Amino acid sequence: MPNRIQLDEVDRTLVAELQRDAAQSYAALGRAVGLSAGAVHERVRKLRERGVIRATTVEVDPVALDRPVLAYVMVGADAWMGESGGAFAGISEIMEAHVIAGEASVLVKVRTATTEQLQDVLRRIYGIQGVTSTQAIVVLETFFERPVRP
Repeated sequence: MPNRIQLDEVDRTLVAELQRDAAQSYAALGRAVGLSAGAVHERVRKLRERGVIRATTVEVDPVALDRPVLAYVMVGADAWMGESGGAFAGISEIMEAHVIAGEASVLVKVRTATTEQLQDVLRRIYGIQGVTSTQAIVVLETFFERPVRP
């Protein structure tokens, strides 16, 4: 288990502000926490170095990118799948992959344009060494998604 990174209130507020709007200036962030733009820049740099901030991205509507089908797939295996991350990462429609406890060994989040494409992804998952089964759960509607808050 990785060491837990300690954040003070200023760091927590900076992370929350960046999650709300990652494009805001260091000056605007400074106003939110009562620091200069330079001091905020240094804190954000340190948050990146420590791995608290892993990336700065934009949130895009998957439907706008023609990926309306969302499914979670539980993958069964006949062996430990902890070394198979690269094989799952090689399937571009898989957005996330997690080794899990329980009857299934891996849980993946898949986005595709059609259910036919989802079926093709399932075929490719079966091509990964050790995979013995899949159980797909297709999402009909998403109430909400939220990032981890500091």
